Amino acid sequence: STNMAEEEKQSEPVTDKNELQKLKELVDDLYRFRDCYFETHSIEDAEKKDGDVTQEIEKTLKYLQEKENQLKQKAEFLLQKGRCLNVAPDYSAEAEKCLSRAVKLEPGLVDGWNTLGEQYWKKGDLIGAKNCFTGALQQSKNKVSLRSLSMVLRQLPQTEQKTPGHPTLESVYLARQAVQLDVEDGTSWFVLGNAYVSMFFACGQKPEFSQQALSAYAQAEKVDRTASFNPDLHFNRSTLFQYEEMFGSALEGYSRAVALNPGWDDPIMKEKQLLDYLRNVTELLQNKGKTKPRRLQKMLSNLSVSELGPCSSPEFRSPSGQIGSLEPRTLSSLKHGHNSGVAALGKVVFSLASEGSVSFTFGMVDSEETCIVVMVYNMAHSWGVLIGDTVVIPEPLIKRNIITHKDESFDFRSIRVDSPLLLIVNGKKQNVYSQIATSISCKPHRE
Repeated sequence: STNMAEEEKQSEPVTDKNELQKLKELVDDLYRFRDCYFETHSIEDAEKKDGDVTQEIEKTLKYLQEKENQLKQKAEFLLQKGRCLNVAPDYSAEAEKCLSRAVKLEPGLVDGWNTLGEQYWKKGDLIGAKNCFTGALQQSKNKVSLRSLSMVLRQLPQTEQKTPGHPTLESVYLARQAVQLDVEDGTSWFVLGNAYVSMFFACGQKPEFSQQALSAYAQAEKVDRTASFNPDLHFNRSTLFQYEEMFGSALEGYSRAVALNPGWDDPIMKEKQLLDYLRNVTELLQNKGKTKPRRLQKMLSNLSVSELGPCSSPEFRSPSGQIGSLEPRTLSSLKHGHNSGVAALGKVVFSLASEGSVSFTFGMVDSEETCIVVMVYNMAHSWGVLIGDTVVIPEPLIKRNIITHKDESFDFRSIRVDSPLLLIVNGKKQNVYSQIATSISCKPHRE
């Protein structure tokens, strides 16, 4: 009957279609296995993760290869093979070949463009990656292309930035669009957090950008369980915590990143450097930089109010914008937080240049021999203070740091100074060249 002939003709494409659907589901499972690994495994298994993922990739590839002859002309097959190979962290020439063919055969394959963009990214070809994500967006507005483009814009060298305006602003804008398309996607919130961290360092360290970064990271963890298992989130957030002097949170984040990705050296190093720094600071505070008592008395004997320099003038404009001379106060009389209308005055007894620290740290002792640590940010490499220098800190911001990490604890007071330009050293204001904006790259291995 005619019916049978009809069925004959249709059966071939239908099985192909079913096969391709099955392949897509297998590859989706593979991504789920990688990204949700810790939902089925304990953190203790972290070092097995890469091997387990590789094994799953092999299994899926084997299945794909059995279907290769039947389906290799099909764009959808090439896409799934490329996606399968893309699960591995490193660039794959084979993946690039499959995906390039797939998008040539079907330029509307948004998934193809996005995955090809990831391959270019892994290869280090950022312009190629950017073109893929831009191409995908021309096909349809989608969260993966938006957030990937947000990442690429932040990594591109300035010379390659073709867009007018600040690339960081554009980057935040794209990441926000990605979040708006799907507010339940933790990866988009994470990328938005990273964009705000860049914004914070690129655009004058305004506290609201740092707040927005932290709340985007928190939102990522809230809407998406797997975000809590993303070592990059913990690492990037900790670089911000450390800059904000939230040392306990920074240490916790670094060690969480290490636990989730045991082979990754950066967080191991950052955690060690920060612990060393805190140990050094507390020891130097306790022994006042090992200054001998007689030397200390000699240093302090010429510490007088005349050293206030510009701060004693009725025309002095303080960091908070008030006009008027500042009243010198002893360190023990200063309250936690911002002390307006007053100045701290003391002699430098130690300074600490430490690996990986973003501040210039020194200790100073006042007339009562109280010692406090001062952390100065955004200083040029050439800037510093020497032992014996007199330092005046207008309207000091006093903090108490109480930190417990693993089996160590630290407890000390400090003063945060956001720029050397806010200090008076040996009676003089610091010149404009002493300041340079800190930049911290939170360059992730796979953002």
